[in-house]
Amino acid sequence: MEKRIERITLLHRSLKAARFGKTIEDLVDEIGVSRATIYRDLDFLKASLGAPIDTVDGRHRYSRNEAASFELPGLWLSAEEMYALVLTQQIVQGEQDQSAEIDEDQTVLGASLGAAHARMAQILGDKATNLRRLRVLRHNSRRVNERVFRIVAAATLERKTLRFGYRARSTDEDTVRTVHPQRLIHYRDNWYLDALDETRSALRSFALDRISDIQLQDASAQDLPDAELDAALSSGYGIFKGVAKHNATIRFSAHASRWAAEEIWHPEQVGTFLSDASYELNLPYSNGRELLMDVLRYGPDAEIIAPVALREQMRSLLTLTSENYGLT
Repeated sequence: MEKRIERITLLHRSLKAARFGKTIEDLVDEIGVSRATIYRDLDFLKASLGAPIDTVDGRHRYSRNEAASFELPGLWLSAEEMYALVLTQQIVQGEQDQSAEIDEDQTVLGASLGAAHARMAQILGDKATNLRRLRVLRHNSRRVNERVFRIVAAATLERKTLRFGYRARSTDEDTVRTVHPQRLIHYRDNWYLDALDETRSALRSFALDRISDIQLQDASAQDLPDAELDAALSSGYGIFKGVAKHNATIRFSAHASRWAAEEIWHPEQVGTFLSDASYELNLPYSNGRELLMDVLRYGPDAEIIAPVALREQMRSLLTLTSENYGLT
């Protein structure tokens, strides 16, 4: 879909600027696709988008009477695509702001994102100058060392192994890891690396803000199939993911049900409205820590129904919280 949007946009601009029209060969050379694709895109522009295309002596152009008033509808970007675009813009800007401190061998990320950003700017045309009006506001984000971020991203793109020090937040223990990067994840305003950990002989997720003394290695990274990564890292809930071992049932009050029902907590969730207008959500998880925090967002409007062990974890958490406020 993205490639077609780009082609249609470039085709539109070419025809609009062509005073004497363009031949099919001209358009093939400009856009870099086959004659058959150009013909299909011309048909789509004319039949589906109402473009005022005239064809005279084998040359295609917009009608002189209507060219000035015809524009493509909207931006053709979904909310997810717009988020990715703005995030890329802000990362590229961060790279540029710190360019004086970047070694030449650490600019892979900037070059790759810069190319992607330039491509999106080409699609957006004049609208690209107004990207500064779009913002991704960061909430509860953690500061990541820029050098760590660049090297992790470079290793992920170049498929190279990494060696680094890691201090786990749960144990505060320092270890040295050699890993094969698989995916760089932006999750809840923070960055994580999914990688095959040679030290543990297992797949692990590493918070970038806990990485230190990082070194890019010469050895090539081992690639794991996407299906294996999804099974091992993406079946549970949130960043404390892993193979899902349990299913949680959470009941939301009638007051909060309409908001809860619109949220996507997990791709495999199942939600049901009950007769009293309350809402029950069932979803898989492997570690309950993050799930408990999300349920707490709803306060008294959410109750963990099952499993019993997760319900007891919430009870203990609430008891300790109550003690802090002298309520027990």
